[in-house]
Order: sequence, then structure tokens, then C-alpha cells
Amino acid sequence: MEGIIVRRVIPSDNSCLFNAVGYVMDHDKNKAPELRQLLSYSVFYSEGAIELAILADYYGCEIAAYDIQTTRCNLYGQMSPFEGAPEEFHQNIFAVGKDRTLGPAEELALNLLKEQQRRRSYTYTAKFTLHCGVCQIGVVGQKEAVEHAQATGHVNFQEYR
Repeated sequence: MEGIIVRRVIPSDNSCLFNAVGYVMDHDKNKAPELRQLLSYSVFYSEGAIELAILADYYGCEIAAYDIQTTRCNLYGQMSPFEGAPEEFHQNIFAVGKDRTLGPAEELALNLLKEQQRRRSYTYTAKFTLHCGVCQIGVVGQKEAVEHAQATGHVNFQEYR
């Protein structure tokens, strides 16, 4: 397999997971409103089910997600035929082998992951600082953000850098 793995940055606007999956699957970075609706229509998943399981089911594919901080595999990413290739040349779906690996694509993804980890290109969600885009209140960590969202209905958070 020729090519490289490319990391695309999606704005951290509390819809990044949905926009990232929409970008990988449909080349559309603004799919969050449409994809979020899947959560409300889903009757097949219990309250503990995660968004990625619903999205993988919707698209009929497997989604491998790598955590940069821990290097754990839970691949948003794209295969590009060459450095600097236009986005429309990217390949988003890879065959999974009998051994449940992505073959050469997986090695490329792991190399990118390790480089991003070395650069500390991740957000530590337990301690990051956010502010609510609606009322401008500051919160620390995902737990406080969830509590604020549940109490107020506000879901537009931005990270302080």
C-alpha cells in the first residue's frame, strides 16, 4: 500500500466527533447536526452506548479510534497517495484483514499517532479549561462541562488555550 496517513484538524466546538466522522465518510466538516439526530432516533442502543457505535452502524463500517495521549486504539484519518495531495484524493476506508488489523495502513497510523503524542497534540479532557459559548462561564474538565450542559441546556463550549 502506497501513501501516507494525514491528520486533519476539526474545530473543537463540542461537535468535533460528529464533524470528524462526517468528514471522513462524506467529506463534509459540517455534518454534526445531521449525525447528532441519529442519537435521538436510535432505539437499538442502551443509554451506555457510545456515539461511535451508532455512527459505525449508520455508515455500515468499522471505525478505529486512536487516543493520542495513551496510544490506545479504540482511525480518524485518511490515506493520501502522496504528501500534499488534494483532499479529494484521500482514501477513508481500509480493508480489515483476517487478523483484524489494517495492515500497512495501521502501521502508518501508529507512526502518525506516536509523532502526535511526542508533540503533545491532544487534549487532556479531565483538566482542560473551557468556557460556555452561551453564558461565558468557565468550567474545568469534561465532568464540569457535562454538568453545566445538563443544568442549562448549553452545549457550545470552546477550549481556553
